[in-house]
Amino acid sequence: MVYDVRNRLSELRREFHRRPEPGWREFRTTARIVEELERLGVDEIAVGREALSTAQRMAVPDSSELEPWLERAREAGVREDVLERTADGHTGVVGVLERGEGPTIGLRVDMDAISMTESDLAEHRPAAEGFRSEHEGFMHACGHDAHIAIALGTIASIADGGERLDGARSPSKRGSDGEFSGTLKVFFQPAEEISGGGKAMAEGGYLDDVDYLLALHVGLDHPTGEIVAGVEKPLAMAHLTATFEGASAHAGKAPNEGGNAMQAAATAIQNAYAIPRHSEGQTRVNVGRIEGGTASNVIAEEIAIDAEVRGETTGLMEYMRTELERVCYAAAEMHDCDVTPRVVSESPRADSHPALRELVEGVARDVDGVDRVIPSTEFGVSEDVTYLMNRVQDRGGLASYLLVGTDHPTNHHTPTFDIDEDSLGIGAAVLSRTILELSRRPV
Repeated sequence: MVYDVRNRLSELRREFHRRPEPGWREFRTTARIVEELERLGVDEIAVGREALSTAQRMAVPDSSELEPWLERAREAGVREDVLERTADGHTGVVGVLERGEGPTIGLRVDMDAISMTESDLAEHRPAAEGFRSEHEGFMHACGHDAHIAIALGTIASIADGGERLDGARSPSKRGSDGEFSGTLKVFFQPAEEISGGGKAMAEGGYLDDVDYLLALHVGLDHPTGEIVAGVEKPLAMAHLTATFEGASAHAGKAPNEGGNAMQAAATAIQNAYAIPRHSEGQTRVNVGRIEGGTASNVIAEEIAIDAEVRGETTGLMEYMRTELERVCYAAAEMHDCDVTPRVVSESPRADSHPALRELVEGVARDVDGVDRVIPSTEFGVSEDVTYLMNRVQDRGGLASYLLVGTDHPTNHHTPTFDIDEDSLGIGAAVLSRTILELSRRPV
């Protein structure tokens, strides 16, 4: 029997919940995952630069934002060899389990937290039971802590010869012993919330021989006991910044001598929402942040905005991105300013493959705790796992993005987000049995 995390899924999830780290700063999270993988006895562990493409990272913070998190991890006693491998924001892990001949199956989960202050209300369970975020201003408000725990439980089940989470032998067999035969690669991806890590991990090399890729998300308004076998129509997305540069002047004495970057930014924001919707599908635009200026009596010399665009297809996202950039250039010219738009990160569209969805659906119906299986649903939001899905499917493999239902008292990305921990075992059971079935009966 290998080291067993399956009776510790809630404990692990709470540990990760207590110590959230944002994108490209998941130093301590990476190290804890490495420790668990070593105890599980996987055959290979790739960390940081070994696991992803440095050149393809997006939305990487500068060193002034990275170093405090690295130092915090060092003060917490994180192993120096892991810190060296994750330095400069090279977080993330790939764990590889080799079990002879058979398909190569990938499982991807995300691991970063959100910039949000967690509630300290007594009715908020993490606060009441002592696992509220220790890092003020950051929390796991989307369930990535649960995703890590589910992935570790899945590895344990596969490594232990295909046992169910309740200890019963899975009916899915390859040969006489019922054990998994093939290679399992589990991708613990950093920086999903800022859409920065998917492309880097997709092009890190470990995905190139994957025949099947599974990924998951908990909740999203699906209750405990409900499984969605594969999502469709995630929105392609791009995060952008635009910096408007003008000239300062006295707002009372000589406003005409200035180049008003505030006016340019305001014009761009107003006109961004006037970009025509597209007849070929859904499109979205939002400007969520504006910063700059010095005083009320000074014509603003520099203003920066943060925006995002989305589209039902990658082409529609690119249409919105191009139109937003055009709006920014026009607004800058109108107010005698310069503007520098820049894409910070982006993600394409990718759909779950029908054949793999069908297999997941059949497996999930026989898992204890699953009350309802939905074959597919439209996702309607964005996720940079699509880089990994497209990479596999472009090379002839199949991919599916599952939803594992969980009761959550408030919605994702809120200060009181939490999960029903019964969903951890359900998710690990669905994934491990799907992996075993793919080993026995490739599709």
